[in-house]
Amino acid sequence: MKVLFLLNGLTHYFNKVLNRLNSSDDLEISALVPIKVNKSLGTGVYTTTDNIEFRVYTLPEKKRYYGKLFFNDFREVLKKENPEIIVVIWPYILEFVFNPFLLKEIQKRNIKIFYKDIPFQLPEFRDGLMLKQTDVWVENEGMKKTTVTERINIFFVTIIKWFIYRIADAHLNYISNAYQILRTYGVPDEKVYVTYNSPDTDTLLTAYAEAKKLGPCLPANHRRIITIGRLVRWKRVDLLIEAVKILLKNFNGVELVIIGTGPEELNLRELTNNLKLNDIIKFEGSVYDPVRLGQYYLSSQIYVQPGMGGLAINEAMSFGKPIICSICDGTEKDLVRESLNGYYFKVGDKVDLADKIKILLDRPQLIEKMGLNSISIIKNEININTVTSRYINAFNSI
Repeated sequence: MKVLFLLNGLTHYFNKVLNRLNSSDDLEISALVPIKVNKSLGTGVYTTTDNIEFRVYTLPEKKRYYGKLFFNDFREVLKKENPEIIVVIWPYILEFVFNPFLLKEIQKRNIKIFYKDIPFQLPEFRDGLMLKQTDVWVENEGMKKTTVTERINIFFVTIIKWFIYRIADAHLNYISNAYQILRTYGVPDEKVYVTYNSPDTDTLLTAYAEAKKLGPCLPANHRRIITIGRLVRWKRVDLLIEAVKILLKNFNGVELVIIGTGPEELNLRELTNNLKLNDIIKFEGSVYDPVRLGQYYLSSQIYVQPGMGGLAINEAMSFGKPIICSICDGTEKDLVRESLNGYYFKVGDKVDLADKIKILLDRPQLIEKMGLNSISIIKNEININTVTSRYINAFNSI
């Protein structure tokens, strides 16, 4: 079975999933990506062509009359590849809505369309029509109130989504509450496939074992917190820094390790300086080597995701960390179980965040227990093998 993915970039983590799919006896995977990475991928997202085992096509993009980009000469790739399934993401799916000639050609070839989406921030159909969405997360702005114009835009996007769900033969989603949301758009459950999302957990678990042999890379500290991710505003690392300031009133020796870079780094360093936390907070830059990451996790006790994020939670759980988070991208609801392997804090509440961290800081046995529960969830429920199996089951069902 030939499957063509239309993607906005070759992210290092999803390449591993595609490699696994391509290694299946029954699948032949190819991907079409833009020559130049566009803004829809996100600021600073790590992309690579290293160790790719599937076929890749690159094409320039052109802004279409409906205001979004799509690939030039897409029909040439379609003709050459002749796939049985196309997996398409936002905004490329819009070409199938606004170009009925292309859609008709795809249907004539009996190619099935799989819409791959994370319905995070997607309102239920009636709420979208009634302009009820008042808050949205924006990468370089954080959570913001929607303007009247933005609500009207959401209204039209809601209607367009209704048409998207009509033309797609199946829907691939990362989060389990996709069923509830898509039902409101008239999508039957049998067309919805929850794949979850995962980095290469096999590599991470192996790296964890290697890191244990090497030992921690930082001096011992049983009150060290770690957070990892791109330093953009909606990650809310500023909130975690302010929570650390609160923790210092009750705990000596608290330390925060920040791994990642991004446009917010200078602002975060300035905040650290203003709060006189330069000796407490360590900016370590980007780290991609999994063994080195494992050493950082071994050096730390608690992983905190203060704002948006997803795969960083899977990663931290693979390295045996309890998780403290709030609203992320929806995947956290399937990964973090309250009081079992972590805690949830109130959105944007630095005091509640500090309180949740306090619960763990002086309870090393609870940290260890929750960390083991995190690893168990990764090994037994959500990992790269279960994710690829769910993709394969979805493809086979069609």
